[in-house]
Amino acid sequence: MPDHRAGSARIAASRLLGVACIACYNWWIGVLLGTHLLTSPNGFFSDLEAVGRPYSALLSALDVAAGVLLVAALLLRGRDGPEGPRPEWSWLVLFAVAGTVGGLFPYQCPEGVSAACRSAEWHLQLPWPHYVHIVAGIVEFASATLAVLAARRRTTGQTDVVGSVVRGVGWVLVVAYPLLAVSYLTDRLGAFVEPVFFVSFSVVVVVELFERQRA
Repeated sequence: MPDHRAGSARIAASRLLGVACIACYNWWIGVLLGTHLLTSPNGFFSDLEAVGRPYSALLSALDVAAGVLLVAALLLRGRDGPEGPRPEWSWLVLFAVAGTVGGLFPYQCPEGVSAACRSAEWHLQLPWPHYVHIVAGIVEFASATLAVLAARRRTTGQTDVVGSVVRGVGWVLVVAYPLLAVSYLTDRLGAFVEPVFFVSFSVVVVVELFERQRA
């Protein structure tokens, strides 16, 4: 009985940390609803964290907090699912670490809304933290996407809520990635496309933390 109570407390703590993580990770909602920081729909939210932008340090700190909270939540929750170890767990840990690194090393200039910044970026003329942020962002999106693919493969044939949600997120990403590529290459409507990924990845985190453990 004491072990059962300790396990329940650990799961509850992991879920509480996960909720806090999602609140920090989705700071873009507060930006849209409560500020005028986003001046163009064509930029990406990472541009708001660029050095020298208003409240950039706070937004970067929220990314760091989200990553640290998620690592802690995943470690507390553990890898086990109803059928045993879940392959997506490791990818989500990497996702959290990459998000933390991205927050620690923000853009040096807003490349999504500044042609001069984008040109300097492509010519490797910016300080190295800028490129650390780019690599961290690629790893962040790739690892979260691989987590979705792993979870979808694991839940193949399941008709419960978990299986349905994971399949739904998978289809959303199939549509969203081409839109993201077009948005990045054309410098158009990034602020509309990027939140689709934020919400999708948040949903996967919720599934990972709230799915039951072994029967």
